[in-house]
Amino acid sequence: MAEAYIFDALRTPRSKGENTGALYEVKPVSLLAATLDAVLKRNAITPEQIEDVIIGCATPVNDQGGHIAQAALLYAGWASAGKGIQINRYGASGLEAINLAAMKVRSGWGEIMLAGGVESMSRVPPGSDGGPLLYDPEVFSKAGQLPQGIAADLLASLEGLSRETLDSYALESCRRAAHAVENGYFSSSIIPIYDRNGLLILAEDEGVGQLLTQESLAQLPPAYAALGQMGFDEMALRQHPWLEYVRHVHTQGNSGNRADGAALALVGSQTAGEALGLAPRARIRATAAISNEPGLMLDSPAAAARKALQIAGMTPRDIGLWECNEVYAAVVLKFQRELDIDAATINVNGGAIALGHPLGATGAMLLGSLLDELERRDLNAGLIALSTGGGIGVATIIERV
Repeated sequence: MAEAYIFDALRTPRSKGENTGALYEVKPVSLLAATLDAVLKRNAITPEQIEDVIIGCATPVNDQGGHIAQAALLYAGWASAGKGIQINRYGASGLEAINLAAMKVRSGWGEIMLAGGVESMSRVPPGSDGGPLLYDPEVFSKAGQLPQGIAADLLASLEGLSRETLDSYALESCRRAAHAVENGYFSSSIIPIYDRNGLLILAEDEGVGQLLTQESLAQLPPAYAALGQMGFDEMALRQHPWLEYVRHVHTQGNSGNRADGAALALVGSQTAGEALGLAPRARIRATAAISNEPGLMLDSPAAAARKALQIAGMTPRDIGLWECNEVYAAVVLKFQRELDIDAATINVNGGAIALGHPLGATGAMLLGSLLDELERRDLNAGLIALSTGGGIGVATIIERV
């Protein structure tokens, strides 16, 4: 079976996912088109040499609707050479797109392709696509699915994680992200975004400037207490009757923030790389997706990571660096506790709490950042894991070559 190699990975900056964010003026199709252009220029390849483009998008409606992957390809000028597919694995869509590209390469049914994701949460807020798991009480009650914020507070309650512990983790995420930006750890993989007149809009992540303090975090109100009072706390307690009550400990400060951005990875076989003059940076050693309890949906990254490790024939001791998406602080702390991970090796350059979580793009961004950091530290292997809605967990192991 062929190996699937990563030849390149790059991304746009993240901006705040609201109408005051720097990238609000940029359409998602333009974010993705700019990333496509950058990959071609950086690797001296042409659209005709790319066999397929797989794009994750978690809210594919309005500006992201129809078929954002194909729209971006045609908008970027790929014309008849461009063919794309759009997938939705919620907040893990960007990573799953890369995993699918790797599977095509390993099966021998593909040689070279681009994969990643895009999300403009300022222009297309989460939930804009509706759906029964969000808005049909009969469906989400029968499925046992809770709103993500309630699931995060439920996880923290079950794990005994205090508000102070979550806030301390959030502060550390901001500190690490600020350190990474100040030292240029992201600069080699970020492409600046310009407007149609060639004027610079954004060249580095926007969210990292909002450093918090323990005092300011302590003043933030619980983000999901009111939602819990609408009946979702009761629903959570029916699923976990031994729990006395749900402690609402997540706030806007210790949760991942909405963001805009796009990211891509160039994935292919050794044969394709040699033909195109591309040097492999890493191989995709294993991928995994698991299904967990939909009410406790955020307790899924560790199970996905274990499955990926089993497929790869590895143990946690073989992993040099970890990325677990900071959709909520409790998710990372539970993941770290369950796999007995050294805190110094996980999310070493911050995460979504400091930088933002552009749903469809985040997984691809995490893979690229992990690869850059493995190279910077001269380490061998890393693992990316994300939790998503509905109890799905996704993990990927990459190994430098």
